Amino acid sequence: MLLGTGSSVGKSTLTAALCRIFYNEGYKVAPFKAQNMALNSFVTKDGKEMGRAQVVQAEAAGIEPRVEMNPILMKPITNIGSQIILNGKVYKNLTACEYYLEKDFLKAIVMNAYKVLSSQYELVFIEGAGGCAEINLRDKDIVNMGFAEMIDAPVILVGDIDKGGVFASLYGSVMLLGPDDRKRIQGFIINKFRGDKNLLIPGIKMLEEKIGIPCLGIVPYVDLNIDEEDSLTSKFEGKKGKGIHIGIIKLPHISNFSDFTPLEMEEDINLSYITSKGQIEDVDLLIIPGTKSTIEDMHFIYEKGIHKDIYQKYESGAYILGICGGYQMLGKEIVDPNQMESSHNIINGLGLLNVKTIITKEKSMQQVQGKVISKNGLLKNLENQKLWGYEIHMGKTQFIGKTIPAIELENGTVGGIISSCGKILGTYLHGIFENDIFRREILNHIRKEKNLEILEKEIDYKKEREKEYEKLASVVSKNLDLKKIKEILEL
Repeated sequence: MLLGTGSSVGKSTLTAALCRIFYNEGYKVAPFKAQNMALNSFVTKDGKEMGRAQVVQAEAAGIEPRVEMNPILMKPITNIGSQIILNGKVYKNLTACEYYLEKDFLKAIVMNAYKVLSSQYELVFIEGAGGCAEINLRDKDIVNMGFAEMIDAPVILVGDIDKGGVFASLYGSVMLLGPDDRKRIQGFIINKFRGDKNLLIPGIKMLEEKIGIPCLGIVPYVDLNIDEEDSLTSKFEGKKGKGIHIGIIKLPHISNFSDFTPLEMEEDINLSYITSKGQIEDVDLLIIPGTKSTIEDMHFIYEKGIHKDIYQKYESGAYILGICGGYQMLGKEIVDPNQMESSHNIINGLGLLNVKTIITKEKSMQQVQGKVISKNGLLKNLENQKLWGYEIHMGKTQFIGKTIPAIELENGTVGGIISSCGKILGTYLHGIFENDIFRREILNHIRKEKNLEILEKEIDYKKEREKEYEKLASVVSKNLDLKKIKEILEL
């Protein structure tokens, strides 16, 4: 089990690295995280929702993602409450206090899921959540030391030196734990190091003496292009390139920002995240992403004045794409009669597409296939092109005026529409940019308009992602004491 001194210290990435390292050695490996709080999620082939980090780890382990790898997913709706997903299906909305009252029930859920994995795989690498020394929650814990105790797992502690204060955070985490919990820690890893390792050695030796736990490695900072699980990701810093400028509105409840990982692999893309008015003047493609709280984030767009910029971009002829919640926002109206996602019942959308969305109690979760059925504007060279994606939304979108279907799904339903001017596209398909030809042709359409070099050969996103996993495994294996880790694993 990998636990951290805090959030975003690299637990997810190191777990993925170990999955790939031992997968490459021929072991049957699976990842596990009992409880995940994230808005970046995925839908499995059997229509169940799970955290994106465990999807990445499953891919690194060479296996298909399954909900047993993440039996509890918490999707924040407000500052005090979340939608709870159990075994891939919506359970109910709970405040933190209400959630902890169901500890015994939830404990059984995570144990059953873990038992399924541990019976089918030789190695299970378990990721903790946040910091391991949340002493106010220890008696309620089912994801950190509490879970380690439940299954009697050895623990490796991860600290992030990039943030500063790594020695204090490692020492403090260990010292705040009870004696039995401390005994579980078999070693610690210093992650995201930049510079000369020799400068760290004196501090490491002092720390080892003080806590009686060995250092298992110093992992350097690695620039990787793989999905991350939560809003603490550094991906929101954007990507600098000299070509097409894509602006993504960073909504307060932004979800499934992994949709844009494939765009970051394009060399000439300048990708920026928009948080206020006046930041989208030179944007060629404006994207309104998915959100867990569509109405609340629509309020955000109005309060920040971003809607005025959107209208200006529309009038100037820029392209606008809405995905999931962003698609709903492009419509005329969003209604939440049962207040499933907001304390507000209704709000006007941007009015750029002739649709209206009603937030429902039922959640649509499915992988889908379809094809482009329009050659209008942005889709000029894509008619009949096959598409793959997945849907996660609580809302039914109705057509309330003239609409042009853009994407037809295999079940005969419309998966997206485009405006008559061909500049505005709305779709429910997450993962749409993972379709290599679709991504290439849309970007080439914009490149041509900007007199930029046209790229004839698309980037193979799946192959590039595999290269990233191998790169990660190579760096981590060279900088960890794998012999000691194998001893911990009793291999």
